[in-house]
Amino acid sequence: MKIGIDLGGTKTEAIVLGPTGCEISRKRLPTPQNDYSATVDVVLTLVQEMESRVHSPCTVGVATPGALSTATGLMKNANSTWLNGHALDLDLEAALQRPIRIANDANCFALSEAMDGAGAEAKTVFGVILGTGVGGGLVIGRNLIVGRNAIAGEWGHNPFPWLENNELSKPECFCGKHGCIETFLSGPALVSTYQDAGGRLTTAEAIANAAPDDKRAEFVLARYMNHLARALAQVINILDPEVIVLGGGLSNIESLYEWVPKLWDPYIFSDQVDTALRHNHHGDSSGVRGAAWLWDDENACA
Repeated sequence: MKIGIDLGGTKTEAIVLGPTGCEISRKRLPTPQNDYSATVDVVLTLVQEMESRVHSPCTVGVATPGALSTATGLMKNANSTWLNGHALDLDLEAALQRPIRIANDANCFALSEAMDGAGAEAKTVFGVILGTGVGGGLVIGRNLIVGRNAIAGEWGHNPFPWLENNELSKPECFCGKHGCIETFLSGPALVSTYQDAGGRLTTAEAIANAAPDDKRAEFVLARYMNHLARALAQVINILDPEVIVLGGGLSNIESLYEWVPKLWDPYIFSDQVDTALRHNHHGDSSGVRGAAWLWDDENACA
């Protein structure tokens, strides 16, 4: 059996999957803030409890914010900043007294949906997180592609394509660059665009629910769908995946799945576009399920 751990900024979740992917047990604990040693201890506690429930030793996979640097072996780019600069994989292996597998949370989302979710029958799946940030992961033939520099799937920090004149001025991205896809497609970006137009709502969910009665919200959502279509068209032009699966809070906007595939056609270098755009199957559980699937016998990270 397989244990998955989703090491989030506010909560850490554990799940046990059986050999066919069925969920056997699950538990969440608060993630200790700004305390690296206590965070490692929470993972140890969850693994011990999961194994006590199933009365069997299990493999352990961990989904993390950020990634392990290929240069130093230390965590980088985690918004749970107390993880950065630590050899998280080695410290967890020492605490658990076994090898573990670790991957970025967006990669784990993509793997989960490719294994037994919305992209289960596809050979090539691109998983997209549309939330506070914009992440992504790539799975080919049930294999998670990590990449030589551990940045495969990081589409959010590429320049936004086919800029129009009124889109040239965008705020600086947290990465230090201007014009990143993330500054157009994140939840905070949607809220900022709406408020710049005079709206008073403060969350992306509220804006989505307000349209079409709120004309500002309707206009901003239409622009958002056009932006998402252009950004995903660039992904299709490079990777040509069979399925794109959306996750994160903004993936719950139902109209995306009808309109974005219609809007991306003019930007894709093909006379026919068969790529499917789908809502995730496992929801908030995809990250923790993908962490468990890191130990699937057919899956080898590349």
